[in-house]
Amino acid sequence: MNRVSDQLPTSRAGASETNARGPATRDKTWTVLGLLKWTTDYFGRAGIDSARLDAEVLLAHALETERLRLYIDYEKPVLPEERDRYRDLVQRRAQERVPVSQLLGEREFWSLTFKVSSDVLTPRPETETLVEFALSKAPDTPVTGSPPPFRILDIGTGSGAIALSLASELPHAEITATDLSEPALQIAITNADHLHVRERIRFAEGDLFSPVASERFDLIVSNPPYVARADEESCPPELSHEPEMALFAGHDGLDVIRRLVAEAGDHVSPGGWLGIELSPEQVETVERELVQAGFVDVERRFDLASRARVIGARWPTK
Repeated sequence: MNRVSDQLPTSRAGASETNARGPATRDKTWTVLGLLKWTTDYFGRAGIDSARLDAEVLLAHALETERLRLYIDYEKPVLPEERDRYRDLVQRRAQERVPVSQLLGEREFWSLTFKVSSDVLTPRPETETLVEFALSKAPDTPVTGSPPPFRILDIGTGSGAIALSLASELPHAEITATDLSEPALQIAITNADHLHVRERIRFAEGDLFSPVASERFDLIVSNPPYVARADEESCPPELSHEPEMALFAGHDGLDVIRRLVAEAGDHVSPGGWLGIELSPEQVETVERELVQAGFVDVERRFDLASRARVIGARWPTK
């Protein structure tokens, strides 16, 4: 593949009106629409499935505008310094396969904006299924009296996407968020500060339940690593920019989930719930593990693609 610096419209001298390696560079006036069309084609040839969307998001970022403005201003010429910023983003996306979220440094989730980096998983739309599950198990906001707070534990919080989304919806909940990675926790804390919920969330570093060894919760949620090592070679190249410890969990991807299920009974309040995100192919195995561990009322929740994405189960009251 030719380097994108040899192809992408540039402000540098020395390029002719037509070029066998790519579109015209210096002598052609590049508009917003022209750049979008060229980049979409380039990303497509690079094997990027979301070629048009990625081109739009990156160009909007380079122009410091909203995506909608690209189509309002589609005939607007793009300035040389703007093309320079855009070229760098396009090169890293196509050649290094850096995820768009890391190029921008942020990702939207649950209509909130989260800071992301290579230290955390990028929040994905399917994980909103776990947030929906959690909200369905939370009590209504109390109107009178002072009942005990609804206690939630988010294991492997990463960027904090799940815990902070729940905090935004459940102002009376008491939320604890843990992670084995100290850099991930720092990003989660930064996001909590940005979203003004820091004072309502306790962050703790450690493996699974070790930071909350003697505690019980009304709801435990987790998006643990569940990618099988056996599938590593078939994973998208973008995953190489995300932390391995948050992705892979043994040969079949269930090493962490098995531990989570086995230990959860000591930390769920009677009648409380456990919710786990997982791969659709793992659903039946994890359902059996939950029943064997003593959980009841096992249920599935489906993502927008109608795939089983979350398994929930209740700890019995007796």
